[in-house]
Amino acid sequence: MKLLHRHDLFSWSVFNEERNLDFNSLLWQRSDGNVLIDPLPMSEHDRQHLEDLGGAKFIVVTNSDHCRDAEKIAGDTGAKLYGPHQERANFPLTCDQWLQSGDEVVPGLIVIELGGSKSPGELALLLEVNTLITGDLIRCHQAGDLCLLPDAKLSDKNIAIESLEYLASLPSIDVVLPGDGWPIFRYGAEAIYRLVSSLSSNS
Repeated sequence: MKLLHRHDLFSWSVFNEERNLDFNSLLWQRSDGNVLIDPLPMSEHDRQHLEDLGGAKFIVVTNSDHCRDAEKIAGDTGAKLYGPHQERANFPLTCDQWLQSGDEVVPGLIVIELGGSKSPGELALLLEVNTLITGDLIRCHQAGDLCLLPDAKLSDKNIAIESLEYLASLPSIDVVLPGDGWPIFRYGAEAIYRLVSSLSSNS
């Protein structure tokens, strides 16, 4: 796994040839139990690294298209599975807890529900105020610039833009870690604002 901008935050990725970008998963190492977010299948190297870092106690899946290898890893590690509350009726995994806006997965990891995406109530996570972790709605296909899920996959673009506007109102965001594409390690709030402005000018 790759060490990110914090000593306790790691990522592993799989390159998707169809979209020409990386799919990303995250691990937050904590003394009270590690959190995995949208975990992809792991190489033997990454599995060993996970074990060396203390395994996993919690797994958060941001939307039904990001179940990835969550169920297997939960089975291997004994981690509890968390999923989006608005998908509860049809979610493909059995979760121990369903998350909605304002919930705290663990201290310092706050849930934000995003509307208008391809699945209802997609989760974003705010890690200790300044690091935003996203699933599908917010992406980064070109380094340095965020983009929105393609229009054809949105359930409601206007509602999606409203979700982005809310995120843009959080000036503390410095880092954005998308599930799909490049991370942004500086000036994340400005990148979100630029995205909102570009969508508003095109609407």
